[in-house]
Amino acid sequence: MSSRGVITRKTPSTRKTAARRKAGARKATDGKTASRQRARTHRASPRRRAQRRMRRAKVLRRVALSAAAVIVVALAAVLIPLGLAHEKPLAICISDPTTFPEAGVAGWQGEQLENAATIMQTATALGFGRDGQILGVMTAMGESSLNNIDYGDWETSGFTNPDGSRTTSIGLFQQQHWWGSAEQRMDPATAATLFYERLARVPDWQSMDPSLAIHRVQINLDPTYYTRYASDAAAVVDALSTPC
Repeated sequence: MSSRGVITRKTPSTRKTAARRKAGARKATDGKTASRQRARTHRASPRRRAQRRMRRAKVLRRVALSAAAVIVVALAAVLIPLGLAHEKPLAICISDPTTFPEAGVAGWQGEQLENAATIMQTATALGFGRDGQILGVMTAMGESSLNNIDYGDWETSGFTNPDGSRTTSIGLFQQQHWWGSAEQRMDPATAATLFYERLARVPDWQSMDPSLAIHRVQINLDPTYYTRYASDAAAVVDALSTPC
């Protein structure tokens, strides 16, 4: 009813207009709601961006640390061997067995090098030079493998002298009883002295083939037997001849 008391009927057009108004109101309401949601989203997005930045920063730090570790390991693998290669080796002193290389020289080590050093020192004291030292070491290598053993060919293989008697060889140079007493032959320095005293009596031994010169002293069966030890003996003598 109107203000004038007249009843107004809603026509179809009026109903359509009202429906449009309601739809427009709903759209406006929906738009406002969407706007509020977008606003909330925009307000929250800086936090998410900050979180993403933090996550990226953590990942980058991990990558950087991993790369730095790889670089350090690579540098160590290169620089440490170079440093070791330039380190000055410890001096070998012939009078101090503790300076002898643990790895040995040409396969000879420990007590063998100590016995070689004794032979060399004995040769020097008797006036023999490098050639004489090499001959003495060659002989002991061939006779006893540079070990001061108290047995010989008779005990190991039943070897006898030309007259059929058993051999009595002992010591570094495997010297028989006519060389001296058992104590003398078993003492490395004395046994070496006995060897060099006989070598000195061999005429022109310096110009002879080393194995032949040794054969003249040892009177062994094969004159060329000691040749196989020449290079090892030279290596040992040279290694132990460095200045202390």
